[in-house]
Amino acid sequence: MMDASKYKVGYFTPPGTYNKWVTKDHIEKPPVWCSVDMRDGNQSLVIPMSLEEKLEYFKVLLDVGFKEIEVGFPAASETEYEFLRTLIDGKMIPDDVTVQVLTQCREHIIRKTFDACKGAPSAIIHFYNSVSVAQREQVFKKSKDEIKKIAVDGAKLVKKLASEYEGNFRFEYSPESFTGTEPEYALEVCNAVLDVLEPSETNNVIINLPVTVEMSLPHIYASQVEYISENLKYREYVTLSLHPHNDRGTGVADTELALLAGADRVEGTLFGNGERTGNVDIITLAMNMYTHGVDPKLDFSNMPYLVEKYEKTTGMKVNERAPYAGALVFAAFSGSHQDAIAKGMKYREEKELHQWNVPYIPLDPHDISRTYDADVIRVNSQSGKGGIGYLLEQNYGYVLPAGMKEHLSYLCKGVSDQLHKELKPAEVLEIFKNNYFLHASAISVGDMHFFRRGNGVEIEIDFVKDGIPTTVKASGNGSLDAVSNALKTYTGAEYELQVYTEHSMQERGSGSVAAAYIGIKAPDGAMNWGVGTDTDIIHAGANALLSAYNNMINVK
Repeated sequence: MMDASKYKVGYFTPPGTYNKWVTKDHIEKPPVWCSVDMRDGNQSLVIPMSLEEKLEYFKVLLDVGFKEIEVGFPAASETEYEFLRTLIDGKMIPDDVTVQVLTQCREHIIRKTFDACKGAPSAIIHFYNSVSVAQREQVFKKSKDEIKKIAVDGAKLVKKLASEYEGNFRFEYSPESFTGTEPEYALEVCNAVLDVLEPSETNNVIINLPVTVEMSLPHIYASQVEYISENLKYREYVTLSLHPHNDRGTGVADTELALLAGADRVEGTLFGNGERTGNVDIITLAMNMYTHGVDPKLDFSNMPYLVEKYEKTTGMKVNERAPYAGALVFAAFSGSHQDAIAKGMKYREEKELHQWNVPYIPLDPHDISRTYDADVIRVNSQSGKGGIGYLLEQNYGYVLPAGMKEHLSYLCKGVSDQLHKELKPAEVLEIFKNNYFLHASAISVGDMHFFRRGNGVEIEIDFVKDGIPTTVKASGNGSLDAVSNALKTYTGAEYELQVYTEHSMQERGSGSVAAAYIGIKAPDGAMNWGVGTDTDIIHAGANALLSAYNNMINVK
């Protein structure tokens, strides 16, 4: 049975008021990005990546554009150690990329970490110790001064070893479990570490504030970050970094507000892979900035490729509703949504707009290698006329009149509902052709001859039924009216021709095909629809009329 009384607030607010971030309405520039997929992401996998998989994933991160990549905890396992040595010895680290390694503030682990990093063109030594109340009291059973000494001693050792080992080293310190720590104490520990490392113009140091476990609402973390940012020593020479996890499901919000609060850098993973509910999703963060007009300096233009590589190397799956990357994030099944999207797309095309402002879709799918037909307009029993019509137009060039779109939508929804499945564009096309095109068993048109008579037209036309042609003469105020009158004479039928539209299926060329759409109203008031295509527009119209007529008599 659930009992909320066992829980209490486990976080601390900073002293004073730190909420300048509230006045900022958007993130103006991207942070420094650091991927921790190879370390935090990898250690969270049921089966960690092999050396070969790590090398493949490392290349993916380079393709995306990461300039800082945490490649592992080399003192933790032989695979981690071997991976880093493979990168260094194989000269696989580009000149503009810095690898980052993680180590606890323990002497033998720090020394093995430097062994692994020997000869690295550029490496960040990321050392940490936990400083939270719970860890101090329950795990380490040490005082504040004793915990601070662990951090300071770690800083002294990494500084000493950096001068002894071959390589180009920077330093990063994390007060682990920052979110469960008194902000004043976290600041004290960080400043003590900085006093040892002595940041300067040529010695930039990273102070990382990890949301090891999400405990508070995002605005509390933002205020904590702002407090640290404004009271940190050597601030102009310090890069203030974030490392949010997602226990409360608000990792992205934590990060965005903390960036407004003064942070400079973000550590996270692709698709939010990580311990428990995961690390913050860098893809979501970067694409959120992108849709606000800020270039994130990371390339997610081929999202399907990234999903494929991620799933292959990690064994994880990208949720169908994952922001930006999920298979269904652009999908519109609702009829009203489809109609709005279709009209928005049409409006943008007609106005030749560069600015993206299509209803229901905050991002142009083409920007991340997705398509309108396969990803946006999806057809099932909830779909509407606008979406289905748009799908036919975009994929096959058919521009249906409004009434026919509605009629077709009911046909498609009926099929989808009966089969309990989504319909693919080819299946919609099949339903469209089966129901509106002239079938071989129906009455068809043979030869037609037109004669201009004053303001009207006379026709001599052959109707063919069961292979037998019958010549009929009639007149009308135009070619189609004459064909319609001839059909009425031939069949004795009564109907009212109410809708006629036409268009070319190709913009240019003598061989372009014309499409004609006709709606006729039967004596009982029911509308019946037909479509015809031909290189001759008159024949296309005649075929459409005969198809609509055959639909009318088949209904009867």
